[in-house]
Amino acid sequence: MPCNPDVLKQVPLFALLDDEEAAVLAGQVELKTFAPRQRIYKMGDASSRAYILVSGAVRVTTVDEDQQEIVVDQPGPGEFFGFASLLDQTPHQTGALAVEETECIEVDRHDISVLLERKPMAGMDMLAVLGRQFHASQQLVRLRSARNPNEVIESETTTGERVADAVARFGGSWAFIITFGVVLMVYTWLNVALGRSAWDPYPFILLNLFLSMLAAIQAPVIMMSQNRQDAKDRLRGELDYQVNRRAESEIQGLARKLNLLGDKLGDIEDLLRPKLPAGGQR
Repeated sequence: MPCNPDVLKQVPLFALLDDEEAAVLAGQVELKTFAPRQRIYKMGDASSRAYILVSGAVRVTTVDEDQQEIVVDQPGPGEFFGFASLLDQTPHQTGALAVEETECIEVDRHDISVLLERKPMAGMDMLAVLGRQFHASQQLVRLRSARNPNEVIESETTTGERVADAVARFGGSWAFIITFGVVLMVYTWLNVALGRSAWDPYPFILLNLFLSMLAAIQAPVIMMSQNRQDAKDRLRGELDYQVNRRAESEIQGLARKLNLLGDKLGDIEDLLRPKLPAGGQR
């Protein structure tokens, strides 16, 4: 349906248009409503139109080589999506889905050319939108290309977890065993040497109390550290699985290409065989 000029004025890109220019542009563009889960466009569709989000929510996604859906962008009100393919007239490299009931302004190349004729600086706003999407794509590639599990875990580590790791690290070292053994020997020797004046005579009840308290505190702290190590192992396993899937996909792609080359070589051999002399076939 036709777009109301007041709706255009709510879009940051068109906010500087005067009433006449907004009326002209509103007569060219269309305001479309999409139901929840309705596809706005899909990958490979002709890119004759782009969209500006007015209200609602849209998820722009693409599919990687593992056929996994990746969220590329979630535009906010007044932001373009599907705009890059409109400019270079190539099929859409992404798909757009309405997450909830959504209103979008549908524009085509002619609408953009009219806008730029009347408001040339609007081109800078559109370039800024494309720049944000480009940087978001670069960030996505960086995050997916190299994820160090140790860095991911460390970035989410709390102070308590760091203390738990330090306690578990020290409790499982020779330094702790030797220090603890020396302290026990000194403690028992002093109480035996002092005789009746000892603060903890044999059978060292106070020492047993301290050891029980130490064991009660140390055990859950070590378990906390072990749980973090399990989380690290799970993350490493997930990342290894993703790498293996990509490697398998690449190997399958190479195998398909080799099979295709083999078929092409067979076709060429079939074409050349009748032209070869009888003695040349072996």
